[in-house]
Amino acid sequence: MNAPTPFPNSAPTQIAFHRTELNAILSLYGRFVAAGEWRDYGISHLKEVAVFSVFRRTAEHPMYRIEKRPSLRMKQGQYVVIGMEGRILKRGNDLRQVLRVLERKLIRAID
Repeated sequence: MNAPTPFPNSAPTQIAFHRTELNAILSLYGRFVAAGEWRDYGISHLKEVAVFSVFRRTAEHPMYRIEKRPSLRMKQGQYVVIGMEGRILKRGNDLRQVLRVLERKLIRAID
């Protein structure tokens, strides 16, 4: 007889970035820091979304927000990059593909 699973319908209490996701984001972040474009970041792990915010200066609003919303995985894609003005720049289920919208900005910043 199979033992019952404790709390079978319990959802995680908060959404978080996995180590591989953070590696991809921090790799991009490091390249922007080296180029002198970005200076600070913040990470929020909330009930429905995990957010990586990028700042030019600490006291400002974030320049970009990289969000993970697993509830949208089957609809629009769980990853999204949002600009300072709130406009969605790229959305999808492949984080590296979504981050490419920011990599294009890095190429222009270095030129």
